[in-house]
Amino acid sequence: METRERMAVERRSAEGEVVGGALRRASGLLWMLAPLWYVLSEAIAAAGFRGYSYAQNYISDLGVPGTGRLDGRDLDSTMSAVMNAGFIGEGLLVALAAVLLYAALPPLRGRSVLLVLVLVHAVGISIVGLVHGSPANLENGLMAVHGLGAVAAIGAGNLGAIVAGAFALRDVLPLRLRIAGIVLGGVGFLGAVLLKAHLFFPDGVTERVAVYAVMLWHLTLGIGLLLRGGVSSRCARSTTGGAASGR
Repeated sequence: METRERMAVERRSAEGEVVGGALRRASGLLWMLAPLWYVLSEAIAAAGFRGYSYAQNYISDLGVPGTGRLDGRDLDSTMSAVMNAGFIGEGLLVALAAVLLYAALPPLRGRSVLLVLVLVHAVGISIVGLVHGSPANLENGLMAVHGLGAVAAIGAGNLGAIVAGAFALRDVLPLRLRIAGIVLGGVGFLGAVLLKAHLFFPDGVTERVAVYAVMLWHLTLGIGLLLRGGVSSRCARSTTGGAASGR
């Protein structure tokens, strides 16, 4: 009887691992697609913005419809809808990727923390795409909402990279990729500090350091999940052990 029950547990565990592997691969694909979609949208929008400077202009200048002037910067994005689709699309893709990864993993320490951070990032970057950094919003007070979205996107995005590398995905990704997450998160926070203090480099450069660190981490995570193909043996043992103890 015990042998039969153990075989049933092992069969369910194997079936769960097949489903989990499919979810992880789907999640990895979305993690990869999100930053690619974002960078492509930014490049297209920048091409439609006369005189746009990656060093001097903010990224969100690309999402302001119409023309105007803000803090000494000329705004003239003819493809603002493309950039805003990039913001919102990136948020939706990483939110779905995080939910799939959460569902695919056993109850690892930090899994819920990572999910919350990614969702905060997703909401924040979507707000950036919905509430523009425009002169009109500066006058009516909605610029504060835009700024809050940017802080959430950058802060939660970089903190998520550090949390994932430090412990949340410890049993999922190889050491070198987890170190990459911690380093990228640290670099992103450094960029955010320099941006806030307006130090050393133009704001467009430091803002991109803070944002691109998140995007590069998402791409790295996606590649890692696709190449890994599954969780580590330690993680797999925890799943099987948990199922067996539950019996």
